[in-house]
Amino acid sequence: MKAFKKYLAEFIGTFVLVLFACGTAVVVGCDSASGSGYLLTALAFGLVIVAMAYSIGNVSGCHINPAVSIAMLVSKKLGSCDFIGYVVAQCAGAIGGAAVLGYFKGWDCGFGANGLFEGDVVKSLIIEVILTFVFVLAILGVTSKTENGKVAGLVIGLTLTLVHILGIAFTGTSVNPARSLGSAVFAGGEALSNVWVFIVAPLVGGIIAALVWKFLEPKED
Repeated sequence: MKAFKKYLAEFIGTFVLVLFACGTAVVVGCDSASGSGYLLTALAFGLVIVAMAYSIGNVSGCHINPAVSIAMLVSKKLGSCDFIGYVVAQCAGAIGGAAVLGYFKGWDCGFGANGLFEGDVVKSLIIEVILTFVFVLAILGVTSKTENGKVAGLVIGLTLTLVHILGIAFTGTSVNPARSLGSAVFAGGEALSNVWVFIVAPLVGGIIAALVWKFLEPKED
């Protein structure tokens, strides 16, 4: 039952992330030329993390992102069985959130899907690896000390806002394979055919962040 509760929490968190954050992108527009919509979309992603961190954080840790979960797996803070359960729940939640968004806004709404930067796979992979690295490194750092518990959700949410402020203009910012998959399933077309980029790159970024943090982490004397 404890494991089920954790997986359910991850499902709910990722469902909310896609519905509210990708939904904001759909409603207000997130083109870098339309400043207010761009910033509102970035804030929506960050604020969802803040809300979920302080609601389901004590249940599952509020990963709601396979890139975060794989970093925790590499850091030996998450077991392999839970890793699989988390990722399945996250992907299901993302697809569920996108389905509700499609029901609300129509099945041609775009779903806030990610896209290649200048049609370039290599550039897009590098961008997403860097964005995810920064995001996951911040998570590992702020959660490394229990005394940071009260502010951790806020720090993580603001960091996600930061990477979106830069990344939206490039790839739409994924840093989350589940979020990208959920949107791409319903957006179809190029979004679906290129979704592998937004699955692979964040996972690689998460792994690199875990390895770098393992090296940087202060050791007790």
